Amino acid sequence: MSGIFLRWIILSAAIMVSAYLFPGIEVAGFGAALFAAVVLGILNAFFRPILIILTLPINILTLGLFTFVINAFLLMMTSGVIGGLHVDGFSSALLGSLIISLVSWGLSSFISDRGRVESIDIELRRKSNDRWE
Repeated sequence: MSGIFLRWIILSAAIMVSAYLFPGIEVAGFGAALFAAVVLGILNAFFRPILIILTLPINILTLGLFTFVINAFLLMMTSGVIGGLHVDGFSSALLGSLIISLVSWGLSSFISDRGRVESIDIELRRKSNDRWE
């Protein structure tokens, strides 16, 4: 359960970072960012898979870059529901969704399901014939 809580905080921080970087995105405070992260998480859980399936041909043609357009659309939907989050236009939503996706992916990649920060340890051993395994 703590893994979900940590990812929720990370998504909220990513929303705050995107609001700090782009003037087209405004957040009333961290509480609004927390609530926006909940709504964005719910929209991502229910609507994102449907939208990805519906736009699969264009997503294949763009090599997956159309997913950022879907994320921007979901961010604009979130700003319509949350009063403390305001997105000016589609270009701001696209840039904001890019930052939110990158920050959230980068920070969440170090957190396990149990909520612990983990890193990848690789141990190389020298075998015969000067090979490493």
